[in-house]
Amino acid sequence: MYWWDTIGDATFVHVGVNRQYKRNSSHIESTVEGCQNCATFAAFMLAVDKVSIEYGARTLFRDLSFTIRAKERWSLAGPNGAGKSTLMKIIAGIESADTGRIIKAKQTTVGYLPQEGVKHKGSSVFEETAKAFDDVKQLQAQLQEVESELETADPESEEYGDLLEVFGDIQLRLDHHDVSKMKPRIETVLNGLGFSQDDLERETSEFSGGWQMRIAMAKLLLQEPSVLLLDEPTNHLDIETVQWLEQWLRQYGGAIILISHDRSMLDNLTNRTLAFENGRVEQYSGNYSFYLSERDARREQVERAYRNQQKEIETAEKLINRFRAKASKAKMVQSRIKQLEKMERIEIEEEGSSIDFRFPQPERSGQTVVKFENLCKYYGDNHVIDGFDFEIERGDKIAIVGVNGAGKSTFSRILAGTEEPTSGDRELGHKVSIAYFSQTHADELDPKKTVLGTMEGSVTSAAAGNLRTLLGAFLFRGDDVFKSVSVLSGGERGRLALARMLLQPANFLILDEPTNHLDLQSQEVLQKALLDYTGAYVIVSHNRSFLDPIVTKVLEFIPNRPPKVYYGNVSDYIEKKQADLEAEKSRAAQPSSKAGAPQKESDGLSRKEQRRLEAKAREEKAAKLKPLKKEFEKVEQSISNLEQEKAELTRKLVDPEFFKKGEEAAEATKRFSEVESELEGCYSRWSEMSDEIERIESEA
Repeated sequence: MYWWDTIGDATFVHVGVNRQYKRNSSHIESTVEGCQNCATFAAFMLAVDKVSIEYGARTLFRDLSFTIRAKERWSLAGPNGAGKSTLMKIIAGIESADTGRIIKAKQTTVGYLPQEGVKHKGSSVFEETAKAFDDVKQLQAQLQEVESELETADPESEEYGDLLEVFGDIQLRLDHHDVSKMKPRIETVLNGLGFSQDDLERETSEFSGGWQMRIAMAKLLLQEPSVLLLDEPTNHLDIETVQWLEQWLRQYGGAIILISHDRSMLDNLTNRTLAFENGRVEQYSGNYSFYLSERDARREQVERAYRNQQKEIETAEKLINRFRAKASKAKMVQSRIKQLEKMERIEIEEEGSSIDFRFPQPERSGQTVVKFENLCKYYGDNHVIDGFDFEIERGDKIAIVGVNGAGKSTFSRILAGTEEPTSGDRELGHKVSIAYFSQTHADELDPKKTVLGTMEGSVTSAAAGNLRTLLGAFLFRGDDVFKSVSVLSGGERGRLALARMLLQPANFLILDEPTNHLDLQSQEVLQKALLDYTGAYVIVSHNRSFLDPIVTKVLEFIPNRPPKVYYGNVSDYIEKKQADLEAEKSRAAQPSSKAGAPQKESDGLSRKEQRRLEAKAREEKAAKLKPLKKEFEKVEQSISNLEQEKAELTRKLVDPEFFKKGEEAAEATKRFSEVESELEGCYSRWSEMSDEIERIESEA
């Protein structure tokens, strides 16, 4: 027998034999023994059997069948709204299918983590997480109960045999959980998910929604269900925690079904893909990248078969039309007509038109976009940023990474000018205009407006033609654009706020977690637009596959330490950081030549001497850069002045009346040529100096 249990935030299905242990019988699912094709399900853990789901006239999927086996890693791929989360909830027993059933093997347990909405209160983080082992306590009580019944049951009876089987099942499950290791296991998982040792004794209600989801995830990982269902598990995680979770899931003993918009995680973890497209679901035996290439190959094959069939149909119809009037050919004609009627026609589905959104190209800014000197930000005794010097220049493409709480979003707000630093200077560059997106902007939308009305209220005339295209890119299609903001979900409001911001022709973008509610197609649209964007931008994100092609610097925020700059993309940063960590471990493992002697570096220098040399190198670099940048600013100012003068001269020279002024017109024409020549020289000098500054700054 099967019964459903809810422990904490996860839904589980348990197995028993004796009917006295059955619970919630209205939710009992079919067993393997009840399946007509039992051989098909040999060695399976879970099967979806002819499941269909419809919402009104819309069919999400029909007669969906597939089988999950031990240690398989499945991804559910497809656009938002295609039915991925609905299928996951059906497997978890939270929602019911219109037709079909979920079949589970004996001893299969199912655990489900939703995208959001989990809250905890009334206990510490450690106590709440320890509830993951409540089922162990229940098993111990059940074992004692079965032992008591075995003592009184007749050894020759059928009931005794059933009790023995239940006893064996429970004993096996208890053997799997070593109670003596519960505490270190809980601490390992919580630390891996980003909780500090001090956090473990804090009240759960003190934590935000993202941290609440981490607590729920910790409980689920510790419960170790046979089939683990994860719906967007990385939404509230930083890069380090995503890496830890990936590693944990690689070693996970059960099967995993994953919904994620993090392409790196899908490629690194999954080996099966279930693709939801246009009301159909197809299986692929590989990860997400394999699915994309195989999907294209399948489409080409179908298109070839379609073209061949169309030729066959055309030939048959010509023959029928030619001989239809001849009595001697009537039998042959009727035969061909019947063949055409019986033919299963191949249909080619229209591919969705690719969306090509481009940012309104902004006005050119000065070389320096934002400059910080001795930046400090304190919240009471918490020194989030302390004495930070940093400069962002025109064309910089920067990713901001680091553990949650290290100061990434705080720095973004200071960068955008929406929050004041405790001390230090923030200097905005020449002609710099800022567009800033954070998740809180979704709460600032007017609930009385429609989606389209929200966009029309802030769009420039140059970008007006892009409205429907942009809304389509961010998953507002068809009649969705006429929805009121008041009925949108949190994710939809976030997407709308991002879309509205992207229409502003700013030359410096600050994006705080822009991909959290975007599907992979929408991420690709945004990614391509950023590749073509001529301004500078800073992006706070944990999404490696989104960031890698579009960033050239990584700024890492580290608690209680100065932020650190890495050159390259996020993969380069992860590789460099791992190499630094291994080098540090290697140095720590090397014994000192003398007891009490300072630790030596691999090059024979003491830490103190190395720091002195590094400081000297920084001073020398600054000494080279300071006069260069000072001259560079002068050249930029000259360019700005000359461009203004050229614009004024152009305005005069295009006026026919101006040429009647004789000598003044001749002087203006001569000066126009001089300005053009001076500008050309300034542009050349600007380019040379820009290259020189970039070369010096990239030096180790």
